[in-house]
Amino acid sequence: MRTRDGARLDADMLRPDGPGSWPVLLMRVPHGRRAALSSHYAHPRWYAAHGFVVVVQDVRGTGTSEGRFRPFEAERDDGADAVAWAASLPGSSGTVGMMGCGYAGMAQLLALAAAPPALKAVAPALAGWDVYEDWAYEGGAFRVAAVMRMALRHAAESARRVDDGTAYRALAEAATRLPTDDEIPSRPKILRDYGRYTHYDDWLTSPVPGGSWDGLSPRAALADQPPDVAVLQIGGWFDHRLAGTLAAHTAWSPRIPCGLVVGPWGDEGWAGGDAALDMDRLHVAWFSRVLRALPLPDHRPVQFYDLLARRWRSADPWADGRRVTLHLGTDGLADRSPGSGRLGNEPEGPGLDVVVHDPWSPVPALGGHGIPAEGLADRAAIDGRPDVACYTMQPLDHPVTLCGAVVLDLWVEADAPSFDVSAVLSAAMSDGRVLHLTRGHARVEPGTSTRPLTIPMRATCATLPTGSALRLSLAGACYPACPVNPGTGAEPGETRQVDAQPITMLIHSGQERPSRVTLTVTDG
Repeated sequence: MRTRDGARLDADMLRPDGPGSWPVLLMRVPHGRRAALSSHYAHPRWYAAHGFVVVVQDVRGTGTSEGRFRPFEAERDDGADAVAWAASLPGSSGTVGMMGCGYAGMAQLLALAAAPPALKAVAPALAGWDVYEDWAYEGGAFRVAAVMRMALRHAAESARRVDDGTAYRALAEAATRLPTDDEIPSRPKILRDYGRYTHYDDWLTSPVPGGSWDGLSPRAALADQPPDVAVLQIGGWFDHRLAGTLAAHTAWSPRIPCGLVVGPWGDEGWAGGDAALDMDRLHVAWFSRVLRALPLPDHRPVQFYDLLARRWRSADPWADGRRVTLHLGTDGLADRSPGSGRLGNEPEGPGLDVVVHDPWSPVPALGGHGIPAEGLADRAAIDGRPDVACYTMQPLDHPVTLCGAVVLDLWVEADAPSFDVSAVLSAAMSDGRVLHLTRGHARVEPGTSTRPLTIPMRATCATLPTGSALRLSLAGACYPACPVNPGTGAEPGETRQVDAQPITMLIHSGQERPSRVTLTVTDG
């Protein structure tokens, strides 16, 4: 097809074997249309056999499509053009649905912002909806591992397109083993040498939301004006874009048909075993109801996977949740002695814990949505480090189900103009495991008020069994998910390893400085 500015975009098309017209399923991908996201979905032949014209298109500047790839910049107009073109293909009924995960999910939402008339349904998975908050930064901290991995993969593809074999090999190898041990960890030499192939520097040097970020994000276009289509969103508790997925559902669900599935997944895709859902049949059922003009059910399907009970919940537990606040208390040795740091229903007397962040050995990312080690990981060894302060509640005498938002209000100060706070909420199990449920992160810039510092954490869904306990763990780093803060206020791309200095943090608690975590409890 040709876009409105004349660029040629290439696609593969499969149709059902027989006469008639069928709705179109359009997938626009940045990693090669022949692969067709088969790591996540059945092959397009399977969807065609179930009564759809299936179109898989290389987005601009990828595969064999013309143009230069710049993430998200062209997807609104190109997506709208692709929808109109797909609706006019031989065998098409004139109605189009879009599907795909990650980048392909955001491509759907950006096309949706252009409101092409033929687009009747979308199913974005693991996508979020704001490029700044869901893809590039978290709490003001650059998502160095996630953005670097994405940039290296796309840079390798750009080098391949111009037959630069040397660059391709170097970039592809770096994508599998991130070069975060470079002299400048957030801007390693390979990305400096091959910057012409990637957007990485543009994102690294734009640490403030708004402005150009809004031009890339469907949130700016769709937050106040929900689309007139059916939306099925698929998220993961350990996907770093989950907050955007949930925010979009909250904004749209009162006004349009919305489905939401959140499972125990990171950004690499669906899990197997007892968490598996038949995603392909789920998609066929959804698109059949919408694109074939069959009535949608009265309810809006919502399914959450309970991380600890290991089962799916089909009702929307957000509707019945109540807010519960747990206060931090301490004997002053929360970073040293088990039981010194506590979580309780009421604030205790004044407390102070001192945590020293040492850049020689930053606290590593482990579990949650912290690339490269996502998931329900056991972080007991991390909590045993002397640079992690832990606050644990008394063991439960009955099961309690958490499902919904988590927010931390922390009274904290440091001996440096800038510092980071990484907060992890875990389930301390009776067998000694400490299972990561959710995390929040904040980069404190010079002059930021920390009385208190509010850190939104990822929503979670987990039933804590009898004998387990909630634990809040606080540290000054989560590396390499976020860069090591040098303490100077310098930007990550300007910070060498040698520039980083130890940072001492003071964590306050008590009635006058009530550090506390607020949860959503739906049962127990």
